[in-house]
Amino acid sequence: MKPKILTTLPGYSGPDFVADLLAGITVAMVALPLSLAIAIASGAPPATGLVTAIVGGFLISALGGSRVQIGGPTGAFIVVVYAVIHDHGFDGLVLATLMAGLILLIAAWLKAGSLVRHVPEVVINGFTVGIGIIIATSQLKDFFGLQTEPLPADFLEKLPILWAARDTLNPAALAIGMAALILITLARRMAPKLPGLILVMALASAAVVLWQLPVDTIQSRFGALPQSLPVPSLPEISRARIIELLPSALVIAFLAGIESLLSAVVADRMIGGSHRPNAEIAAQGWANVGSALFGGLPATGAIARTATNVKAGARTPVAGMIHAIVILLVVLVAAPLAGKIALPALAALLILTAWNMTEPHRWKQWMRGRPSDRVLLLLTLVLTVVADLTIAIGVGVVAGLAIRLARRDVPAAPWQPPEH
Repeated sequence: MKPKILTTLPGYSGPDFVADLLAGITVAMVALPLSLAIAIASGAPPATGLVTAIVGGFLISALGGSRVQIGGPTGAFIVVVYAVIHDHGFDGLVLATLMAGLILLIAAWLKAGSLVRHVPEVVINGFTVGIGIIIATSQLKDFFGLQTEPLPADFLEKLPILWAARDTLNPAALAIGMAALILITLARRMAPKLPGLILVMALASAAVVLWQLPVDTIQSRFGALPQSLPVPSLPEISRARIIELLPSALVIAFLAGIESLLSAVVADRMIGGSHRPNAEIAAQGWANVGSALFGGLPATGAIARTATNVKAGARTPVAGMIHAIVILLVVLVAAPLAGKIALPALAALLILTAWNMTEPHRWKQWMRGRPSDRVLLLLTLVLTVVADLTIAIGVGVVAGLAIRLARRDVPAAPWQPPEH
């Protein structure tokens, strides 16, 4: 479980540091608004997203098995985090995250990193699309500026509440959201090397302030962002609480392991390298323990931010550590400015993130797959949306492994009826 940084530091040069520094600053500008948006969408205080990017992101880069992995809060966790906070409170989420970190450390010690490849790809695709649908739906309230009661975690219960509030649509919020949606899309296509997300957030928020638009900002809804990291502490721990939160902790650990290893594989393809799966799983474990101690959210490797890191010229894990330090500096120096970010602009960012999670460019390929794969993908998707992630993952993995065994035509075990 040797961290990749121990391999890359011997022979580390000045040009390497300059490349990592520029890449780290670039990816921090992407991670900052995303971390805030993910925390808000998860039903958590906005600052917890920044804490996760700082603590979790630093540990994932420092201890991980990938050369260019970027860690922090990700969209895949929004659904499960929202549900845990709704059912058990934020303190329950912190304990579940701590437990998930310990589960991942045990998995790394057992060298279970290589076992993740046995999870069927269609199951991963199914619950990823389902999560994307839920995330996009959860952002409609802020995107349209609707006035509603607090939205429930259940997807089917959420829809009628949103529909009933349609007459409260805020034209100013919708205008800011649509402008942000269009500008983020254009920035990604026409100037991918520029810190487009930060620029769009700044423009949208400046418009709200200068024109005094009746649009919610982070500060107006949640109060001022803190200008320091919280003091480390342990959540309330009891045997009953551990048993109660164990299913959620297992889901968090599963998602963290799956997403981090998928991200590491994507990074390997981009840089022509190879990651160390068990070191990566161990890093996710330490990152989630660290994030929980500082009152943060679950952390894992982030595919989009990792790809941004590679495209920005990162060479070693130092880039990811710099990304975390830059976000910390923003918290210490510019938290009041970050608090001015308009919520419809963050909603637009998450709607685009949800759309990208569904991988629309692959829909035709999936529909041309085997009938059993299509059924399994749709089953996992539907269960994710209308039931819950725990059920979707459990049913999807079991059904997927059963289909894989059937395709291999494994002979039935000999069986004799018992003699009475």
